[in-house]
Amino acid sequence: MERHIQFTDGALALLDQRVLPREDTTILCRDASETANAIRDMVVRGAPAIGIAAAYGMALEAKLGGNLDAARDVLLASRPTAVNLRWAVERMLAVPTDRWIDEAIAIHREDIAINHAMGDVGAATLPANATIMTHCNAGALATGGWGTALGVIRSAVQMKGIKRVYSCETRPYLQGARLTAWELDQDDIPVTLITDNAAAAVLSTGRIDAVVVGTDRVAANGDTANKIGTLGLAILARHYKVPFYVAMPLSTLDPRCPNGSGIPIEQRSTDEVRGHAGIVWAADVAIENPAFDVTPAELVTAWFTEEGVWSPRGS
Repeated sequence: MERHIQFTDGALALLDQRVLPREDTTILCRDASETANAIRDMVVRGAPAIGIAAAYGMALEAKLGGNLDAARDVLLASRPTAVNLRWAVERMLAVPTDRWIDEAIAIHREDIAINHAMGDVGAATLPANATIMTHCNAGALATGGWGTALGVIRSAVQMKGIKRVYSCETRPYLQGARLTAWELDQDDIPVTLITDNAAAAVLSTGRIDAVVVGTDRVAANGDTANKIGTLGLAILARHYKVPFYVAMPLSTLDPRCPNGSGIPIEQRSTDEVRGHAGIVWAADVAIENPAFDVTPAELVTAWFTEEGVWSPRGS
């Protein structure tokens, strides 16, 4: 699974997540601008993964002797909500440029180790043979490898078993249908795909032991930005008394952001809502397409990190 981000001194090879699972295609990025395009266009997505890609993009630009200020700016502008991107770029800028390739590789390797550690923390909290619901894709494809929310699930499979995972399809970009369901099926983890608007009906049956999601940014007070639809799922989980967990690498915590109102919410193309894969089904009307929503901290049961269960400042 970790072949989705591969680096050589001359290029960054990214598995094109826009066409999975229909096609297995690799996109090559040779500088910061091409890397930023790949991030913005969703060739690579998921907060930790785009941070890793951005680090490699900076390293490629330095190797070319390019304009590093421009490289920083184009990468930071590529997707505004995920704080890992800014974290990775700032980490690169904190070391001499002749160490940037090594630093980018270190960020990538550390992320995989972090996900395994976080997965173990989360798995220890879940009951044995649990049935889990998840939203969007917070798996290996969204990280350096193993995954955040799916890392918790993978660790639980190894530690105590997982009965089944319910994956919400995640409109409009279908990350749950195309990516999460595919990843779980590849690992022989039992998965059932449901439409987003079926989540309430499934939760109402009492079959779900926990909801586990990833995150793109967590404010200092614990407010959590994740893929659009997460807020509704958290509200449903609270109503049906199902624990709602967030898998959060500490690089996703933004201590400079006091609460969720300060998290920028990316607005994406209306074409994503009008249809998919060349098929248009929507009427010709006004469309809003926020890529993320913010779940208030009071709806989150716990945040899993690589260092244990995290608590918001002041709680």
